[in-house]
Amino acid sequence: MTSPRSTVLTDARAALAADPVIAVVRAPRIPDAAALCAALAAGGIHWVEFTYTTPDVTDHLHAAAAAGWRVGVGTVLTAEQAERGVEAGAGFLVTPGLRPEVAAAAHAAGVPAVLGALTPTEVAQAVDLGAAAVKIFPAKAFGPGYFKDLSGPYPDLPLVASGGVNAGNAAEFLAHGALAVCAGTDVVPPAVVAAGDWDEITRRALAFSAACGTR
Repeated sequence: MTSPRSTVLTDARAALAADPVIAVVRAPRIPDAAALCAALAAGGIHWVEFTYTTPDVTDHLHAAAAAGWRVGVGTVLTAEQAERGVEAGAGFLVTPGLRPEVAAAAHAAGVPAVLGALTPTEVAQAVDLGAAAVKIFPAKAFGPGYFKDLSGPYPDLPLVASGGVNAGNAAEFLAHGALAVCAGTDVVPPAVVAAGDWDEITRRALAFSAACGTR
């Protein structure tokens, strides 16, 4: 019998494999979170991670989720942040490092958690905590080849490349074993988001998606 937890993990991994780019938004302000998600979707990016480093993040989560967009919350450090994010509409949680209490809160809420790790030991700990995927951060520290190295002891492990990923190297990370990649300032520069320049966001998302071969 398949457990609800196993279903959550399997569904999240399948969704990431089919749609392997997550836009990570950090901005001093977001004039319209739903419009931002629409601009990204027009460019081929359908996963959007808002972060606790952005003011009023739960308001943005609520607005985007209410409009039907696939949104999650990142830089989650505590169970309280995890719970607030889920209440606001986050469909997934992302941590910068190993956060057991966030993993437990995600399990209790029935949402997938993408836990941050870097070393092989941390990767194993993230798996033990029930991560839907393991975010290797900062990915630029070791480069795409590191993902191939990790696939030796951890075959088929869902890895997400985050930190220093751009249109010039995203495809290489995917080719070397990353299940998905995070697009940060290359797609959603803080100043462009704050200005509400959705056409520019779409243009950048299109370029990133094309570079990844997903558009």
